[in-house]
Amino acid sequence: MTAKPRRIRGLLFEVAIAIGVFIWGPLSLLTTPFSYRVRYWFVLRWCVYVMWLLRVLCGVRIEAEGTENIPATAGVVMCKHQSTWETLALPFWFHPLTWVLKREVIRLPVFGWALALLEPIAIDRGSRHRAFQQVVEQGRARLDLDRWVAVFPEGTRVPAGYRGRYLPGAAFLASRTGRPVVPVAHNAGEHWPRRRVAKIPGVIRVRIGPAIDSQGKKPAALMQEVEAWIEAQMPEISDFGYPGTLHEP
Repeated sequence: MTAKPRRIRGLLFEVAIAIGVFIWGPLSLLTTPFSYRVRYWFVLRWCVYVMWLLRVLCGVRIEAEGTENIPATAGVVMCKHQSTWETLALPFWFHPLTWVLKREVIRLPVFGWALALLEPIAIDRGSRHRAFQQVVEQGRARLDLDRWVAVFPEGTRVPAGYRGRYLPGAAFLASRTGRPVVPVAHNAGEHWPRRRVAKIPGVIRVRIGPAIDSQGKKPAALMQEVEAWIEAQMPEISDFGYPGTLHEP
């Protein structure tokens, strides 16, 4: 598929997503009186819709391996962050899932309000110390409810082929709660690039690693272990090559 058809399909994809938000957002708000389980199920149908659009309109498929590594008890998911894709796809394997995200997101009209129904951990990125406290305190509360907590340790989306600096917040949460860490590597940024309308047809490869025991480990050592595993997988699952150069935002 040449560049122009990709842009056209990508534009159709974006329009269809906007239509989905317009429909799902207000309907999701109507689930407010219901239980968390009902709200979660309904809002997550939008993720199913987006993945269907991605396959049908853009020719992007998903292949996952390592699902047998997912523990029965909820823990902390530490995932590579290249794209919008992983924020929507992780609930397919980790259920129910709580995201760590910027506080500003849940203030967005309709979309943010609907997202707030899923009770995410909304942090204040303007204060690093306060953000750290919020991740640990609210993360512990979510884990106690047997909900997975998803964290992108690089902090922000990093272009495909690069790696970001791995931040320690999620490792503190895991070590202080004794919950397992499940590392996730993927190449979604090669097919759903950040800040680009066109999507690249092909296969998003997801690799879910063995759970890492956090008990008795210092956060820095735990994060190093997670980073080493994720970065070791990237050259193997990348379609376009992965030198792993440090990305300086």
